[in-house]
Amino acid sequence: MARRPGSTSHGDGARRTGRLDPAAVTTARKGPPPKPALPDPDLVLLGEFGRPHGLHGEVRLKSHTGEPQAIAGYGALRASDGRSLELLDVRPAPGAAPDILLVRVKGIDDRTGAEALNRVTLSIPRAVLSEPEEDEFYLTDLIGVSVVDEAGTLLGRVVAVPNYGGGDLLEIRPAQGGATALLPFTKAFVPTLDLAHRRLVAALPEDFFAAPGEKPADDPG
Repeated sequence: MARRPGSTSHGDGARRTGRLDPAAVTTARKGPPPKPALPDPDLVLLGEFGRPHGLHGEVRLKSHTGEPQAIAGYGALRASDGRSLELLDVRPAPGAAPDILLVRVKGIDDRTGAEALNRVTLSIPRAVLSEPEEDEFYLTDLIGVSVVDEAGTLLGRVVAVPNYGGGDLLEIRPAQGGATALLPFTKAFVPTLDLAHRRLVAALPEDFFAAPGEKPADDPG
């Protein structure tokens, strides 16, 4: 799940996302991520493991709870590989991303075991959590949604809902393939969202999927 900046926290600690009213600018493009699996409607995504850290079982984890470290408070979580996993020793990972953690998993104490967790997701039964409030949505419900324009033309699909501290973003893969691009999840850019039919209407800038141009010769970046 994801949560919009400025929204109130919920007692269950889960992150939800909602569209912000103010307009925002699009962000830099990223390379294409792995194709997401179709979400189980009875589960809510709480996190996804990344690369191992060190030699003793510690592993990176991207948390989707309102307070990132609260993901360890749910007890055993359902892993996408069929296991039931319990998180231990949760701490923030170095770097600027607040939702990236370093964790230990009960029963895993070496790098080989941690490597096997890469790209494994953690979920919890939807029935355990409270219902989202008006104009709030669980992240897992947004992944895979079709993105269309006002005429109904397919533009792409949502593959992720990252948040780098400035608000929730929709990572969209173009219908014709290629690199993804990030769109602020605001009412200005997403005026219509129809989860029942797994589609949203987006007002994309004309150059939304264009490759970044070359930097000027005097650009210090």
